Amino acid sequence: MKKTRFFQTLIALTVAVSAALAGCSSGQEASQGTNGSAQPGAGAAAGKTGGTLVIARLSDANNLDPHFLTQINSAAIIHHKVYEGLVRMDKESKYIGSLATEWKQLDDMTWEFKLRQGVTFHDGAPFNAEAVKKTIARVQDPKVGSNRANLFEAIKEVKVVDDQTVQIILQYPFAPLLSVLASAEGVILSPKAIEQYGKDLTKHPTGTGPYKFESWTPGQEVVLVKNDSYWGGQPKLDKVVFKTVPEDTTRIAMVETGEAQVAEQLPVTEVDRVTNSGSMTLGRFDSFSSDHIGINTKKKPFDDARVRQAIAYAVDKESIIKGVYNDVGKPAHSSITPAMVGYSENVKGMDYNLEKAKQLLTDAGYANGFKATIYLNDNKARINVAEVLQQQLKQIGIDLQVKVLEFGAYIDAASKGETDLFISGWGNATGDADYNQYNLFHTKSQGAPGNHSFYSNPEVDKLIEDGRKEKDTDKRKQIYEQAQQIEMNDVALIPYRFSENLAAIQKGVEGVWISPAGHIEVDDVTLP
Repeated sequence: MKKTRFFQTLIALTVAVSAALAGCSSGQEASQGTNGSAQPGAGAAAGKTGGTLVIARLSDANNLDPHFLTQINSAAIIHHKVYEGLVRMDKESKYIGSLATEWKQLDDMTWEFKLRQGVTFHDGAPFNAEAVKKTIARVQDPKVGSNRANLFEAIKEVKVVDDQTVQIILQYPFAPLLSVLASAEGVILSPKAIEQYGKDLTKHPTGTGPYKFESWTPGQEVVLVKNDSYWGGQPKLDKVVFKTVPEDTTRIAMVETGEAQVAEQLPVTEVDRVTNSGSMTLGRFDSFSSDHIGINTKKKPFDDARVRQAIAYAVDKESIIKGVYNDVGKPAHSSITPAMVGYSENVKGMDYNLEKAKQLLTDAGYANGFKATIYLNDNKARINVAEVLQQQLKQIGIDLQVKVLEFGAYIDAASKGETDLFISGWGNATGDADYNQYNLFHTKSQGAPGNHSFYSNPEVDKLIEDGRKEKDTDKRKQIYEQAQQIEMNDVALIPYRFSENLAAIQKGVEGVWISPAGHIEVDDVTLP
């Protein structure tokens, strides 16, 4: 695979998933093809092929259109299964080829990709340079109204050189380009499906992946079936079913009885149960995700930075992680996790200090406190966090009411700015700081793209934009460090935990792992 010096440097700074991840996951990695690109499943250990993999998960998808993704649950269903991108991340968080066999950077503004030949979409349309061009044109089209368009705004033109060669021409040097192309938002869509379904594409996902979309029964399940014509060889499974099972104990019981093979979003309170089980194993995987307490900066009294800072000083992160998460995860001081490009241990948040919190509220004119509502989805751990926060904020006079919503309803409320405070998280899809920074903190990302705090700071906006353009990795890290520190001082949100991805896996099931982005990967899965 051809690589420029810049690309090699960028990859070198992408922190590998730790050895702990490899130790928890089963099966072997995808082998390298002769052109250096991934051959999904080709290197897996021999095992039983066929059968149905049932994955029990907390929440349903809310959209299966890559250009309208707002949550991990949706992305995990389609990414690497129904849809594929030009490149992808392997288990070491390195970029390898997928629909592109090789690439090179011609200059600061131009990247050229050689495309895989003989690939067709699930609807029979050919995969070629025109499909790449049409996909990116769709996500950029204001009439389509994609909430992921901001990820692609650096792209000036997609030039078709020939059927198997495409050039991406940038408006400015854009360091995270490969990370965007490797994300769920960067996958390639069937041009035929784009024309046929328009915004109804969410009901008809059509990609090139090893599994085809069969059905989606909202609130119940999404069913994928193997793609017999897949370019990478026959998928090992006949079918993959994502079942929505909100009750934590029920999801685990399904694995115990064999009704499901995997239970995702495993609550930390059930870790001991799984570990001590004779029928399950615990999957524990590194994560790009962090959990945070968000604050709507447009609502009074939270439009006053002193009030937000007071809340930050009143949050005891250590006690939350120990009491709620059973010491799974680590206290966070930024939204950028240690495994990501752009992380800095120099960024400092507000340490737990009730006296400072009380003084700041007094200075802001709220010596007697006030009432507020915190919104969250129906996640057991987050409900427990909310209850702890009630007690912690009560100590500085804030009467906190808790409002629990179904996940889709919660996302809708947060996107519309209806919340006071909220408990959420951010699962980075790319491993690059830009994905967090632009979506969580840039003014253009207010609302649905991810900035549910409705935070706006021109200085931070400029730093985020500079970080996108800077190709020197050391300078880029310094830019993000500066931006993060301002964000922490402004307290647009309070990161409290660097998380882990947990799953209960039926014994005998091989090859299951969860990527740092939070997507369950099924390339090499075999059933007992």
